[in-house]
Amino acid sequence: MSYRAPVSDHLFLLESVLGYGRVAATERYAEAGPETARAVLEEAGRLCSEVLAPLQRAGDAHPARLADGAVELPPGFAEGYRAIAEGGWVGISAGPAHGGMGLPVALAMAVNEMMSGACLSLQLCPLLSQGQIEALEHHAPAELKAQYLPKLVSGEWTGTMCLTEPQAGSDVGALAAKAEPAGDGIYRISGQKIFITWGDHPMTENISHLVLARLPGAAPGTKGISLFLVPKILPGGTANSVRTVSLEHKLGLHGSPTAMLQFEGASGWLVGAPHKGMAAMFTMMNNARLGVAMQGIGVAEAACQKAAAFASERRQGATPEPGQAAIIDHADVRRMLLETRADIFAARAIALGCAIAIDMAAATGDPAWAARAALLTPIAKAFGTETGIRAAETGVQIHGGMGVIEETGAAQFCRDVRVTAIYEGTNGIQAMDLAGRKLADGGAAAFALIDEMQDGLRGLRGAHADLADRVWDAAEALREATERLLAAREPNDRFAVAAPYLAGFARVLGGWHHLQAAAAGDEGRAALARVYILRMLPLSAPLLAQAGLGAADLYAVPAAALVP
Repeated sequence: MSYRAPVSDHLFLLESVLGYGRVAATERYAEAGPETARAVLEEAGRLCSEVLAPLQRAGDAHPARLADGAVELPPGFAEGYRAIAEGGWVGISAGPAHGGMGLPVALAMAVNEMMSGACLSLQLCPLLSQGQIEALEHHAPAELKAQYLPKLVSGEWTGTMCLTEPQAGSDVGALAAKAEPAGDGIYRISGQKIFITWGDHPMTENISHLVLARLPGAAPGTKGISLFLVPKILPGGTANSVRTVSLEHKLGLHGSPTAMLQFEGASGWLVGAPHKGMAAMFTMMNNARLGVAMQGIGVAEAACQKAAAFASERRQGATPEPGQAAIIDHADVRRMLLETRADIFAARAIALGCAIAIDMAAATGDPAWAARAALLTPIAKAFGTETGIRAAETGVQIHGGMGVIEETGAAQFCRDVRVTAIYEGTNGIQAMDLAGRKLADGGAAAFALIDEMQDGLRGLRGAHADLADRVWDAAEALREATERLLAAREPNDRFAVAAPYLAGFARVLGGWHHLQAAAAGDEGRAALARVYILRMLPLSAPLLAQAGLGAADLYAVPAAALVP
């Protein structure tokens, strides 16, 4: 079975659960009403199902490779990218001033999810461009915007994010790349960057790199980092001093070239203020974090579709007669499929809810919406990617022995999705961000969201009273866990329980959104909500119970005891 883009699920969530109408009611997005949203998602769905999905296996079987200094891509990838660019999908949420559609982030993220489910290796390329577009829109000087944004928005050029160095991964402040002023606003960038997604390829005539580096005399750590735009091809048409050293051999995402780049006095231009590069780069990273959430959800959707199709066809068991029962009717297989489907709905609702908050903040300037978006971003990224990993693993389990045979494609989902919990900030970093920075307001944004859930639950205690009571109790447990976390004085006492706190928070949000769907949808939505609230929402209790434990028990075991 080939991938089918879940257009109807996105439309139901946006229109009936998450209040997309509020976005369309703003002046900024007045042209993006329900009819436009439906037309956009249906057209994107056709692209994903008919053009991109057939490239999934080719990307795995014919990995990107470096031959004689040039990158060679899997068959069909250049044509697939051209279809994305010509459809305007790279610039779906970019500003119209530089050729973008100017559509809400909520629609852009729905499209990104469907592209990820179709072919994640290829989708990574426009995702990085979209993040760079947003960073340049917010921080670049006018002349750089005029020169680079139209090309990036149209997809004629692509963009990358160059942070990581061999000695500086999550600890970005340890980077050593240097930038020397050369006059006329030009800087000479030198250093090595690794893990650069789509860092080199032949699909476009130019690649625009955003590079973090240090100016002379810069302070140590993140306070001394500046951001530079360094193109592969200079404005005059000559090659810049950027060299592709190698491509990584990876667990998955074989079709996506992940490059080691050497900058050897390459010409670059400052983006944002000197020594303020992290603030500018985080504009791109926050965009990418929500995009990565959609990647995890997209893979989960594709893996679940493949597993359900296999379970419908695979016949095994004693009833109605030997060898004639489809395994989809076996109770444990049905459990695995329904739990996966319920988790996908929850993760998708959280991520699209985050996107709507971003849109409302942009359209209204209301800081409460900005705080909501900031709070939901780490939850969406961590829960979305972990849902993808679980769904892919469950898909292999449902396939049984055939799941580890490469020809079925089930194992590829496991390999491709695993890195999503690592890049754009590991999920541990997302959890620490939630428990640290996102609660630095005294929990105001978190408590506002809990209040909103409980206010809404009061109106849903009619037809679904039993389910509403369970979600109410879970929301109250989340409130109490947040209070205990806020009482912790030492950062490590928060960080030691941050991951279970984030997971518990996501579980509660999932229960709330499922209940909303049960109230707004048909019997199928209500039945799926019951599966989630009865079987999966209870998982939030032991997770949230850890808030307040602190870190002492973790450090009571000496490090030496953990090393063989």
